[in-house]
Amino acid sequence: MRIDVLTLFPDMFRGPFSESMLKRAQENGLLEIALHDIRAWADNKHSKADDYPFGGGAGLVMMAQPIFDAVAAVDPDHEARRILLTPRGRLLTTERARTLAKHPRLLLLCGHYEGVDERVMALMDEEISIGDYILTGGELPAMVLVDAVSRFVPGVLGSGESAEEESFSRSLLEYPQYTRPAEFRGMAVPEVLLSGHGANIAAWRQAQALEKTRENRPELLGTYGKYYENKGK
Repeated sequence: MRIDVLTLFPDMFRGPFSESMLKRAQENGLLEIALHDIRAWADNKHSKADDYPFGGGAGLVMMAQPIFDAVAAVDPDHEARRILLTPRGRLLTTERARTLAKHPRLLLLCGHYEGVDERVMALMDEEISIGDYILTGGELPAMVLVDAVSRFVPGVLGSGESAEEESFSRSLLEYPQYTRPAEFRGMAVPEVLLSGHGANIAAWRQAQALEKTRENRPELLGTYGKYYENKGK
């Protein structure tokens, strides 16, 4: 998969994209990430890419011209799924990340300041938000999206089961995990996890995931949680 990121602040990405899983995915040829500074396409001598909003108001708005020219240069044939990162977009979920991972190419536009000239939406395929809160720009949301999507690119995690067993993959939060030693400072690992009995372990994990979800995110339960609650009766 190739991901092109259009941003006013490309240096923000260099640390996160050069460590851990994303670094390995790029080194192994599973993921290609290209950063593009929108200011490089500004048609003024000061490389200005923002201006005051028509109608008044605080802050600045990202100008259409540099973005139009950047998109034309980076994705001239519209081969990528084009996404604007913005608080008003649809919420990024596990299912959305899984769907986006099926695209061979993504183009991410990072909004900033008070937003992006609305005419830019003529170029975009969708808008995505990572939550109901405001950040200073779309750079951090773009990093989150890249990380979430890349987990579903075959080979990136190494184990195909990992992405399926974690929180939200089945509408439930993840069950508790333990590793060695079996006892630490008077706290013991649940006996069932040491039993080697696969069916009992699976049942314990399912029950724990349901309990964690009920405790921390009850709104996620819905019909899925009711199904398992009824199944356990």
